[in-house]
Amino acid sequence: MAWLPQEEPLRQLAGFLRDSLSGHDQNAQRNATLMLTRAKASPDYVNYLTFLFASRDPPPGLRLSSEDLHVVRTSAAINLKNSVKTSYKTIPDTSQSYIRNTVLVGLEDPVSQIRSYAGNVITEIVQQGGILGWPQLLPELLSLVGDDRGNVSPQAQEGAMSALAKVCEDSKKLLDRDYQGQRPLNVIIPKLLDFTTSPVAKVRALALASINTFIPLKPQALLVALDPLLARLFQLANDSSDDVRRNVCRSFVQLVDTRPDKIAPHMEGLVDYMVTQQRSTDDPDLSLDAAEFWLCVGEHDKLRLTLSPYLSKIVPVLLESMVYSEDDVLRLEKGGVDEDEEDRPEDLKPQFAKLKSARTNVTSNGDDHQHSHTGVNGTNASKRIDDDDDLSEGEIDEYEDDEEGGDPEDRWNLRKCSAAALDVLASVFHRPVFEITLPYLKENIRHAEWPNREAAVLALGAVADGCLDAVTPHLPDLVPYLISLLDDSEPVVRQITCWSLGRYSAWASHLDDPKEKKAYFEPMMEGILNRMLDGNKRVQEAAASAFANLEEKATTRLVPYCDPIIRQFVRCFERYKDRNMFILYDCVQTLAEHVGPGLARQDLIDLLMPALIQRWNKVSDQSRELFPLLECLSYVATALGDNFAPFAVPIFTRCIRIIHQNLEEYLVAVNNQAMDKPDKDFLVTSLDLLSAIIQALDPRKSGELVSASQPRFFDLLTFCMEDPSNDVRQSSYALLGDCAIHIFPYLQPYLPSIMPVLIEQLDLEKIMDEDIETGFSVVNNACWSCGEIAMKEGAEMAPYVENLYQRMMVIIGNPEVTDSLNENAAIALGRLGVASSDILAPHLAEFAGSFLLCTSSLESTDEKGHAFLGFNRIVARNPQVMEKFLVEYFRAIAAWDDDSSRGFEGSAVYDSFQVVLSGYKTLIPDFNGFLSHLSPKDQQTLKRHYNL
Repeated sequence: MAWLPQEEPLRQLAGFLRDSLSGHDQNAQRNATLMLTRAKASPDYVNYLTFLFASRDPPPGLRLSSEDLHVVRTSAAINLKNSVKTSYKTIPDTSQSYIRNTVLVGLEDPVSQIRSYAGNVITEIVQQGGILGWPQLLPELLSLVGDDRGNVSPQAQEGAMSALAKVCEDSKKLLDRDYQGQRPLNVIIPKLLDFTTSPVAKVRALALASINTFIPLKPQALLVALDPLLARLFQLANDSSDDVRRNVCRSFVQLVDTRPDKIAPHMEGLVDYMVTQQRSTDDPDLSLDAAEFWLCVGEHDKLRLTLSPYLSKIVPVLLESMVYSEDDVLRLEKGGVDEDEEDRPEDLKPQFAKLKSARTNVTSNGDDHQHSHTGVNGTNASKRIDDDDDLSEGEIDEYEDDEEGGDPEDRWNLRKCSAAALDVLASVFHRPVFEITLPYLKENIRHAEWPNREAAVLALGAVADGCLDAVTPHLPDLVPYLISLLDDSEPVVRQITCWSLGRYSAWASHLDDPKEKKAYFEPMMEGILNRMLDGNKRVQEAAASAFANLEEKATTRLVPYCDPIIRQFVRCFERYKDRNMFILYDCVQTLAEHVGPGLARQDLIDLLMPALIQRWNKVSDQSRELFPLLECLSYVATALGDNFAPFAVPIFTRCIRIIHQNLEEYLVAVNNQAMDKPDKDFLVTSLDLLSAIIQALDPRKSGELVSASQPRFFDLLTFCMEDPSNDVRQSSYALLGDCAIHIFPYLQPYLPSIMPVLIEQLDLEKIMDEDIETGFSVVNNACWSCGEIAMKEGAEMAPYVENLYQRMMVIIGNPEVTDSLNENAAIALGRLGVASSDILAPHLAEFAGSFLLCTSSLESTDEKGHAFLGFNRIVARNPQVMEKFLVEYFRAIAAWDDDSSRGFEGSAVYDSFQVVLSGYKTLIPDFNGFLSHLSPKDQQTLKRHYNL
């Protein structure tokens, strides 16, 4: 007997469901949410939700208007999906069966949103229960879409196809698994191809969208159907539905990466097709999907050159697409002076800690600090990864104001995609792209209408990197004009001009002639600096981003200008709202990074540090603004060196407090699931700033800070070294290595507790597959810090050497790990040999070949010198086992840069090479005959340097 609800509980639940989505009565909404939470305790809760969701008419006893009924059904669908997601496996079998049967009927509902909600519940059931948990589903969906009964309505076909598309998207890997000798995809892919000929446009579009879901995965069922798919794409290319053509464009974009060999023969036709679709002014999404093709092909190594014959078709449509639409023009013309307006919460982008690169011995453990200053308009809009028309989680979006979804200028769109594609094509084809662009620039860059003027400036900036040689002869005329546009009446023009000038800052900053520098570089720098205090916040943002770009390009050439630069930064600190404050931190840290000690003048310190300290005192320990502020202070501390000492104590102490609080909050959250775990980025940025301070200050002062720390500094560091987060551990081992270099006497007493943790970190088996990249970075830093400790601890490392060796042997020469990790492990092992050669000598035959291979491509740095000093001492204790590797060893000695050895501990490395070679000269009877295995150049080098 079918389940039926009781009237009173049904009436109450319907009321709560309606009120839970009430936007005008918050008290009723809160009460309804509470009552729904309590209702979950009822064993029939999901049945009631299912019944209400499926009710096309008000159930008996419920007086609901058509509008209220729709809200109740919507709320029931949302709550049903959430219940399936959180507790499907605990729902009784009879209720599961009732849900499955009822939601299938929902696919035939006359209301499109209800059909969509039914699909959302269906895909969640598959995710929670698996394919075999509902074996009838796929045949039923395929039957409905294909109208096997002969009486399925177009709306029901559309509903079933929408549900199938969601299942394909959410369970794509499950569908390609083997179930009792069968793979669902072997049936689904041919059916989807058939459905692309459906008379229902929505079905055709969703079928093709579902195929696109699988293309990147390259399942066998799809690979064998590629030729029929291509044929179908060409048939659908002129479909009357924009949705279908949009998915045709997406299919070709997916195939560029998956099977470029299938794309190349059709490039001429595809170019014409994409140009036509991009000019579809009625559908900006279709235009954007077409424009993505140029970006994708232009970045593809094997396909990019195939665009060469068609540049005269492609570039003009890109330039056309870079002009703001009429709607955008109306929206943007409302902008003006807004610097005094507070930022809305949605204006503030989420802030995350920027990870410093793994410590490496290749670059003397320098950090690779990169910025993202090339976003169009001086903002960094993310490229769209996926654009799903049917939101599986987004039912409530219908009740949200779309205008509240953030600034449209931050979104990836046709204009930005076209500019990015022009940038890529310019970088591939260079001068030909500029020659096509030049007439457009001449016609529009001084245009009376600001949208045309603005688009021309955007185009000029887009070709900057790829066409610089071609543009350079024009820059003496263009740059002054661009500088004049910094005073344009339209904020949008000022904004894009800042960005474009930033793209040409490398040219201006590298002018050698003092007259040219005064004519172009100084006005450019001054103009961008002035715009940092524009009355419009968007212009401020673009100017700050452009100036950070200029700082990167000009580097130490900015030293003479630090005073006016910092004075302007200080004014910005006084006036900026929160959003632009983050970019201002980037400007400060980029200046500190690139002018370095040039910032350490007392007059500059007296200008900059009070502004930073004022902000430091204002920002709370819980604010995400701490991330960019802590990172900024790290670079400032490094630049100031010991001059940072007057500011170090309160900053160091606060970092210790933040770390301690974060660790304590994490322990509480681990033992109390109701509590949220703290944000690990607070740990990362605090650890990085501590590293910077310890490197910057005189070791005595750094040591005093560490000694005064409460809780104890190295106890906290040890906890961080064992943190579950790879990012935290990566920064922890970087800090450990810096302590070994700068304040080793303070670290030494804690080594008995720290070394076992470090040894455990070197176990590659502990790295999770999904975190393998960051996991290798952690081990990389652990190896580096181990090598630094070994150089200071010397023979006292003996208790740890055997365990360290066993861990490092798994790393060295392992083809599964990164080159950087191989190199760091080899150098750490070599450094262990400096004072523990007796312990490592018996293992020499096991690691000699890998050591020589891993270090062969490294430059002759101090770290490599230490490693070879240790390796040579190991070899001297066990020279006979090197027979198999002797030629490679001698080549490594010959390749050693003799000049570099002057920077090491006297001539220790050189002398150790001399000892080894002299020993082998005695051991090898025909030594000159052996040397003949080397190249004449290597023979000459060895004989000249080592008196052989």
